[in-house]
Amino acid sequence: MFTPSSLGIALLMMITSAVCWGSWANTYKGVKNYRFELFYWDYAVGIFLISLLLAFTIGSSGHDASSFLNNVRTTDSSNIINALVGGALFNLANLLLVAAIDMAGLAVAFPISIGIALVVGVVLSYALQPRGSATFLGLGVACALIAVILDGKAYGSLAATGRSISKKSFVVCVVSGVLMGLWAPFMTHAMTRGNTLGPYSAAVFLTLGALLSCFIWNIYFMKHPLVGEPVNFSGFFRGPASGHLLGLFGGCIWGVGTVFNLVAASFTGVAISYAIGQSAPMVAALWGILAWKEFDNAGTRAKAYLALMFVFYGLAIFLVARANG
Repeated sequence: MFTPSSLGIALLMMITSAVCWGSWANTYKGVKNYRFELFYWDYAVGIFLISLLLAFTIGSSGHDASSFLNNVRTTDSSNIINALVGGALFNLANLLLVAAIDMAGLAVAFPISIGIALVVGVVLSYALQPRGSATFLGLGVACALIAVILDGKAYGSLAATGRSISKKSFVVCVVSGVLMGLWAPFMTHAMTRGNTLGPYSAAVFLTLGALLSCFIWNIYFMKHPLVGEPVNFSGFFRGPASGHLLGLFGGCIWGVGTVFNLVAASFTGVAISYAIGQSAPMVAALWGILAWKEFDNAGTRAKAYLALMFVFYGLAIFLVARANG
């Protein structure tokens, strides 16, 4: 299988990962009059198909013991189950994130949700395996929390401009963030214990778990939506071709980012790859601010909060990476 042969290639893959993770949601923003619960079916198919395609191509080069199918044959079944469970947890978190984007926009939902996920992930990882500098980790967590608060205050200040503010979106972001921080330990276990899953195999079972869990999570949200009236599958089949294509494309973008991040981690270690990948909310916030004009005419106070949010989120990522060497 392909793995990076130098730090430069690994770094390029990690940066690409962050850009992909922070950009895929633009495909949903580009859909008009199409519910996110319906869009998400195409997205879930997209993330699985691109993971499978990469596994059978660059993940199978060399045909050695680490190639995709050989790795699947030799890995422990418990690791496959862990990856599937991780995918199901990720999928619920991501569904809530898309709902929050629908309610509050990219520049708000991403930093709040993923900022909380960074805090939960770091604290849980350290509790399970106390490695690295507790001081740097603590400072990183504090900076991430400050960034989340600043982004929330920027969103709240929009009320002064007469724009509607959804309090429900804050709750959805928080729940999404907590769940987003919980799925990673399952993947870490699958890739580090016993006969492990390789990065391509891990991505395939992660995305398969996400796709299969749509028949639980997404069907629930179709019947009990967070926004709007209930929808059914007939709406999916009547959906615009552009909506289906954008959903698949969005899934492919996220899937490429995930595979690249997991593959780069085989060279740099999970901590560094994870930390750089978590710069995705800053990419998403830039899309929301610059491309979708979510904070146009918001006033100087909101823009100052946003600027400080970028600073503290950047510090959080740097400190978490520094704590792990």
